[in-house]
Amino acid sequence: MRIAVPSKGRLREPAIQLLHDAGLGPETPGDRALAFPCRNAPLEALLVRADDVPEYVQDGVVDCGITGLDIVRERGAAVRELVRLGFGACTLEAAVPDESRVRSPGDLRGARVATSFHRLARELLPVPMELVDVHGSVELAPRLGLADAIVDLVSSGSTLRTNGLRSIATLLESEAVLIGPEEPPPDALRLAGVFRSVVDARGTRYLMLNAPEAALDAICSLVPGSRAPSVLPLAEPGMVAVHSLVPAADVWRLLPELEAAGASSILLVPVERMLA
Repeated sequence: MRIAVPSKGRLREPAIQLLHDAGLGPETPGDRALAFPCRNAPLEALLVRADDVPEYVQDGVVDCGITGLDIVRERGAAVRELVRLGFGACTLEAAVPDESRVRSPGDLRGARVATSFHRLARELLPVPMELVDVHGSVELAPRLGLADAIVDLVSSGSTLRTNGLRSIATLLESEAVLIGPEEPPPDALRLAGVFRSVVDARGTRYLMLNAPEAALDAICSLVPGSRAPSVLPLAEPGMVAVHSLVPAADVWRLLPELEAAGASSILLVPVERMLA
């Protein structure tokens, strides 16, 4: 089985780390490597440009591939999204100079818009416009007089602010995805399931705590878990242990609430793999 992995850029290292976390045992690729095997599975990874991954998958060169959702949508290749991978998050934004009178995408009628995302700009912006093909440093186009607005990927928004631009609309929310052909082979579907278990686990923590039986209802209402918490009797009379899966993003809020409800000996541990 072959999987296409980005050869460089912000998706490369997280993609290779996903192979590690999935237990596939990828060999460490050298600086000039074009491919590398996995020790624990009959899987070979090909290092290719992220922009080329949809074409490789569509043409059957590889069984599946990792790339950005924005690239998949822009290429319009005949591929199927198998699972979202939880890294490489960004948004495709329409932005204009701070001093511009444009307030919404509808105000861009007839405007010159600099972008490398021609398909998505025409699909997602509701008005006719003139597209200016710009690759790299798209934010400079309005300052240089090449365009009235831009459509480009944004991570934190700091680059827009630094260049005196403001967003007028989020056109697409993107992240890394695993894609396969429209009729994916069974091996690709199995790999998607393995990746999904890793992604789900990364967003989850295993919670263990002790609590008085009298506080059990209040604590269970705070940590319903994937179904219901596990409650185990302790050797100390009137005390129980509560185990549950909780969203990692809720931990900062959850811990003080549990303490206030009477929980003690609270322990949170990462989850390596989680199957629904």
